[in-house]
Amino acid sequence: MKKSSLFIMTAILSVLTLGCTSNKDSQENSADTTACVQDSTLAASAAKTTLVAYFSATGTTAKLAQKVATAADADLFEIKPETPYTEADLDWRNDKSRSSVEMKDKTSRPAIANKVDNWDQYETIYIGFPIWWYTAPTIINTFLEQYPLSGKTIIPFATSGGSSIDKACEDLKAAYPTATWKAGFTNPSDEEIPNLVK
Repeated sequence: MKKSSLFIMTAILSVLTLGCTSNKDSQENSADTTACVQDSTLAASAAKTTLVAYFSATGTTAKLAQKVATAADADLFEIKPETPYTEADLDWRNDKSRSSVEMKDKTSRPAIANKVDNWDQYETIYIGFPIWWYTAPTIINTFLEQYPLSGKTIIPFATSGGSSIDKACEDLKAAYPTATWKAGFTNPSDEEIPNLVK
């Protein structure tokens, strides 16, 4: 009788021990899963919310865009025309050059070869371009019309041989009123850029 009771007690203790071990393993796995979720959340929150998108026909605006992106801790995106502009295309003195024809036609929308895949993550977009005929090149219209602009803050910047960005800002704000437009800037010095992107 005593042997039988001892056997039963041993069996019960074994089951309880296994149960505790199993429960402990389960808790550890649960903790590991929670840690993964937290890491995933941190990774998501580390994604940049600012984008610098730019069109550069000769490379001048590209250099400025890189400096703006660095100062703003932003992602950088080049707006690439489907058909690159040649030197002849950019001859503003020729009424029949590609750029002259596009800028005379307000409905012109030059095709773009690439697209921002993660547009929704960006809250602030700096958009850079050279000043053409006192305003933004029409490829900028093509770019803006590809994405929802509501809730986005857009800050234009430009390179120019002499014209200000004022007309470009007015034209863009009038054409795309769902975005929140901030004051733009033209040809900033390296020292000015950090203060302009605060």
